[in-house]
Amino acid sequence: MERKLNKIGVLTSGGDAPGMNAAIRAVVRTANYNNIEIYGIRRGYQGLIDDDIFLMDNQSVANIIQRGGTILKTARCKEFYTSEGRKKAHDTLVAHGINGLVIIGGNGSFAGAVNLSNEFPDIQCVGIAGTIDKDISGTDYTVGFDTAVNTAVSAIDKIRDTMEAHDRIFVIEVMGRNAGYIALHSGISTGASDILLPEQKTDIDEVINRLKEKERRKKLVNLVVVAEGDDFGGGEKVIKKLKEDMPNSDIKLTVLGHIQRGGAPSSLDRVIASRMGYHAVESLQLNRGNVFVGILNNRMNYMPLDNAIKIKSDIDQEWIDIVHILAS
Repeated sequence: MERKLNKIGVLTSGGDAPGMNAAIRAVVRTANYNNIEIYGIRRGYQGLIDDDIFLMDNQSVANIIQRGGTILKTARCKEFYTSEGRKKAHDTLVAHGINGLVIIGGNGSFAGAVNLSNEFPDIQCVGIAGTIDKDISGTDYTVGFDTAVNTAVSAIDKIRDTMEAHDRIFVIEVMGRNAGYIALHSGISTGASDILLPEQKTDIDEVINRLKEKERRKKLVNLVVVAEGDDFGGGEKVIKKLKEDMPNSDIKLTVLGHIQRGGAPSSLDRVIASRMGYHAVESLQLNRGNVFVGILNNRMNYMPLDNAIKIKSDIDQEWIDIVHILAS
């Protein structure tokens, strides 16, 4: 028997990502257009446990599409990891008559949704991939990735001016604990000599040999982009090793850090967030729950939430070849 969609809740969970507000806006306005009550849940799953919920209308999401961060706030909720915590969250949803939930977040957020829906099948969950790391399979885009890459590229371009002025080697650490897409895209975009990723075994001696060869050819300005979760251990360990083996070279480290999470979302992030938000509500209306909404080859793609967190998206060797050929 098909379940009737009564009311929808929306929350943002895990790390914030530019474009989350655009996704919230799309969910709220699509629900209101279809005469479905929509409730905002503050501070992610913690708000579900604490009953921090409020009714939203179109005015609630006015003038937010261009804003970074999330108006619903976000938090990591240890209590939700427990069955007792999820029971509290479920009781809150039932008390408000909510049986559809839109979760905007990443792997950890989706894992929480899987546990909730498995234990309480009366709650249909739909995920929107909101993570700057682009570490979710089944989608070409995640909300916030494009903005984060553009932020990293802008910062690296500025650093390159100093590199060239002083004939320096710069190691730039970008975000990416388990996925190297920010490093890969920003590194290619800025002409990096090497890009170190979590998905690839790092041969640090080979990296050093390539840098020494460039120095012999009088190419003194070199850029190494490192994902924070790279195989070798991040920017600090990389630069320590480089300085040990190249003591006569001028080598500097810059860690870009959380500036990659902030700022106004790019046009692309606003568009895909709006599109995903619209289709998340449509999925719940069609009784298509426990999926996440992605975009593959410019078409909407719906993948079971548990598959999204189990299947890892690997970086093709072709990208690594491009890096080395273009940096030669």
